[in-house]
Amino acid sequence: MAHRGSLTAVVTTVLGVTLGGLLLWQVYRTKRKKLPSTQKVVDPVEAPDPVDNTLNAVQYHCVEPHHVPATEMKTVECQSAEPPPPVHVLSFDELLEVKPVMVSSEEEWQQMWPLMQKELSVFPVLGLDCEWASVKGRASVVSLLQVATYSGLCVLVKLLAFRSGQQLCPHTLIQVLGDTHILKVGVGCYEDGRRLTRDYGLTLTCTVDLRYLALRQRQTSVSNGLSLKSLAADLLNVSLDKSLEIRCSDWEADQLTLEQMTYAARDAQVSMALFLRLLGLRSEAGPTHSNGTSFSELVSLCQGLVDVPFRARGEGDDRSGDGERRRRMKKPALCEIPESGDQQVPDPRKNNKRKPLGVGYSARKSPLYDNCFLYAPDGQPLCTCDKKKAKWYLDKGIGVLQSEDPFIVRLLFEPSGRPDSQQDYYLTAKENLCVVCGKADSYIRKNIVPHEYRRHFPTEMKDHNSHDILLLCTLCHAASNVHDGFLKQQLAEEFAAPQGCEEGVRLLEDSDRRRVRSAARALLSAGEGLPEPRREELQVLIRSFLSVNEEQELSEEVLQQAASLETRILNEAYVPHGLKVVQAYAEHGLRGLMDLERRWRQHFLSTMQPRHLPPLWSVDHNHSKFLRKYGADLPVKLN
Repeated sequence: MAHRGSLTAVVTTVLGVTLGGLLLWQVYRTKRKKLPSTQKVVDPVEAPDPVDNTLNAVQYHCVEPHHVPATEMKTVECQSAEPPPPVHVLSFDELLEVKPVMVSSEEEWQQMWPLMQKELSVFPVLGLDCEWASVKGRASVVSLLQVATYSGLCVLVKLLAFRSGQQLCPHTLIQVLGDTHILKVGVGCYEDGRRLTRDYGLTLTCTVDLRYLALRQRQTSVSNGLSLKSLAADLLNVSLDKSLEIRCSDWEADQLTLEQMTYAARDAQVSMALFLRLLGLRSEAGPTHSNGTSFSELVSLCQGLVDVPFRARGEGDDRSGDGERRRRMKKPALCEIPESGDQQVPDPRKNNKRKPLGVGYSARKSPLYDNCFLYAPDGQPLCTCDKKKAKWYLDKGIGVLQSEDPFIVRLLFEPSGRPDSQQDYYLTAKENLCVVCGKADSYIRKNIVPHEYRRHFPTEMKDHNSHDILLLCTLCHAASNVHDGFLKQQLAEEFAAPQGCEEGVRLLEDSDRRRVRSAARALLSAGEGLPEPRREELQVLIRSFLSVNEEQELSEEVLQQAASLETRILNEAYVPHGLKVVQAYAEHGLRGLMDLERRWRQHFLSTMQPRHLPPLWSVDHNHSKFLRKYGADLPVKLN
């Protein structure tokens, strides 16, 4: 009996330990799943992988085509009891054999967008690269943008077609580049984003540099080089053609050659293939099937690497990538421009931080339209206004409350003007929502005619201009500003009204004053340490500028005066861009300014295609009224 009792005790102990261990393991797994997927790390290369490379997706992105408009980029995570249908993934060789598609107009992009949107809903990653030309060592604007999906579908976007303003930059292209739920991968893609911002005002977010992934996954040693060509050769056994002839070809040509198109597409397709290879989502074995993968899972695999500019660590790091990105030049002999990953492109964004499209805008906390009414003494409706203004008439005793709902104030004096008819824009009630997409919970005011032009209009055209102030949500407002940038550039070229270059700056740097200031500071800091010939040379320069006699000694007070010289002088030829454009239109009188006003209104309609405009909103608003009231020969006095 003692033997049987001891055996029972042993069995009971073993079972208890086993069950306790299983319970602890289950608790550990549950807590691990709840850990946040994006945590800050000190070193993006040394950060440990938060999840295993082999993914069994339980969430995937899906886009319902019949619910989501084609002009909007919406990404939705869907829970499914059953796994999503398998997605065919091509082998590396098959992926690189997919022919690229050239896009040079909004219509051509919109034709490709539904297919790309469908693929992004399954696998939210784009391989990305840019091409640009360079003359005499100076890089031009980005000429070509290449984006590729997981299936090898590669779209080559000729951005120069949208720079002149003749073609509209597709709204969905702006959104997909700024979408914070789509990864953009490549070598130097963060720096490519800086160029896109500088040249076109486009925002590129959620970038991942493949060089960091290669170092983290220990897939290649630093000494082997981290260029796209080296990574492709080491990891994919693919040889990329990086000859000077094709790299330095004319990327601004109207028609790119087949070799140029293949070269450009390969960079984006290989970037996508490398991403899949580095994360273990596909092998070199051949065609496989994989379930759709959620954005959160992909971000967890790239923990600490999203929107991080690449900086090499040590002499072994190949930042220039054996020169494979020193291309895009029209003359091979001049092919000496900095590589995209060299951090030499000035970032126009503050604090070097990337913000998603629409982030940073301060939305209104109260409705813009209260839709209160003002009536004339005889009861004729005059206009709508906000409640604060309506109550002002009551508080001053010059109006009486006629109705609470709607809020109507009847004036006790004859107004200065009455509407021509009851079909007047200012008599219509207006909704507090985005006039483009209809979003009603977050909106800000949009000046259809930008203030930098409107502020110079004559007073007659600045009164009652609320017609050109509309409500847009933050995302639509940001997209509209991108489109406005293209029209401003076009106006700058048409009327020689530059924005930000020497002719368009208020202050200029005076080189003579700068030399004198530097000379004085050198004398004050170095003193007797300067060689005598050099000290005399600097003293002669200061005496000449300050008109001091040669016999007179330069005192410390005089040197301090010279050392504190202001080197910036007022540019007498400076004319603000907005004023110069308005002056050009004003040469044709009142009708000329109406044309400028009409051009901006039509530009807003064409680029944003608003679906919720207030009733009676028109590109010719008040024009006939102005002509009747002031005549076409009204002397235009600009402000």
